[in-house]
Amino acid sequence: MHLDMGLNLDLSQKLVMTPQLCQAITILQLSALDLAELVQQELLDNPVLDQIEPPEKDVVIPVAPEPAPTPAPDYFDWADYFSEGGSRGLYTRNDSGEPENRDVAAFGMPLHEHLELQMDFMPLTEREKSAGCYLIGCIDDNGYFTGTVEDAAAALKLPILMIESLLTLIQGFDPAGVGARSLQECLRIQIRQRGVEDALIEQLIDEYLEAAASGRYAWIAGKIGVTADEVRKAMQLIRTLNPKPGSAVSAAGPCSYVVPDITVRKIDGEYLILINDTQVPGLRVNPYYKRMARDTDGDARKFIEGRIGSALWLIRSIEQRRQTLQKVMQTIIELQPDFFDIGSRHLLPMTMKQVADRVGVHESTVSRATANKYVATAHGLFSLRSFFSAGVSAVDGSTMSATRVKREIRELVAAEDQIHPLSDQALTELLAKQGIAVSRRTVAKYREELEILPSCRRKK
Repeated sequence: MHLDMGLNLDLSQKLVMTPQLCQAITILQLSALDLAELVQQELLDNPVLDQIEPPEKDVVIPVAPEPAPTPAPDYFDWADYFSEGGSRGLYTRNDSGEPENRDVAAFGMPLHEHLELQMDFMPLTEREKSAGCYLIGCIDDNGYFTGTVEDAAAALKLPILMIESLLTLIQGFDPAGVGARSLQECLRIQIRQRGVEDALIEQLIDEYLEAAASGRYAWIAGKIGVTADEVRKAMQLIRTLNPKPGSAVSAAGPCSYVVPDITVRKIDGEYLILINDTQVPGLRVNPYYKRMARDTDGDARKFIEGRIGSALWLIRSIEQRRQTLQKVMQTIIELQPDFFDIGSRHLLPMTMKQVADRVGVHESTVSRATANKYVATAHGLFSLRSFFSAGVSAVDGSTMSATRVKREIRELVAAEDQIHPLSDQALTELLAKQGIAVSRRTVAKYREELEILPSCRRKK
């Protein structure tokens, strides 16, 4: 066996994802708020980065007259505060006098803390409060008690009757229906707290809830021996109940607002594109470290040069993001002139490949540039992704965007007769009258994407 050894020169090209390239891709798909957070973190991590402070302006602050002092109250009635609801209270009441928990959402208090706070004001012993907090810990984010009374009694080594009494107490807390062990019990608690005593409503909740939710009123009426109109009226009250009482509280938190990354304004017949990067601080390399990189040798110089290179790449990536957004938005305006001139009803079908070809970048670059970003226009705030949609043929041979078809379906359903809702076939025929040729199957698919129930379940 003979082996030959030698050197061969081979030229090849391959794509290498360097850390700098990964950072540039990440920066491109960040929203303005996320980019501001990343820049703040880089300012902490990279010592050679400096924030460019905006020039100070002389601001004249008017001196407001001092308000007249108001005497402090001699006492504060905490009982009225928590029972009737104060201006800062946990409980509010609507015009009909029924308690609401809208202030809880304003507080952003988690569900368990909200229930434990109410537990603290109950006339209970420390042992009972401790057991009550254990039961509250067994309540999920939807407000349902996930354990069993027997398991809780065994874990706490307390009588079952005491655990049942504490659970009943918790079921009287706000929000109404919390602490229930099933959907039926949750709805019964809410009915009881409203002071409604109706045998038909209770029977619908206990025995025919699923059938009633499907709109089978006539079938239920024949089983119970009442009229379908009575079943319909009872279901109207049941539909006002909350099947997930804890979701409104557990999901409460500080309101998150959508900040547009781009603003488009029409000035003198031309569209002006403004990239919203006011929250992203300006960056530069500290001159002191530039001098140190020239005057220092060895490992210190290598470290500083590496930090300066990272800083320059960050600054370059942010500028590249701005230029890419500018080009992509300009191309969208050129491809969607009727949308910006007239309104959202004239949105045309458009793909990312069309935009990428005109900008001169890859389709994936357009996808990253439009991710998690919004544009403020004269017709409202829109996601950049909403401009891209497939085309649907019209009767006259033209094409329109699927987004417009979905909007037409939503408007038709919103204006329908709730007693006789529109079926998918009826929606198809109404769209055809408007010059939109789509099949019933397509209408059903779009309706499901819009999270609109079928006609049999929309019937009131």
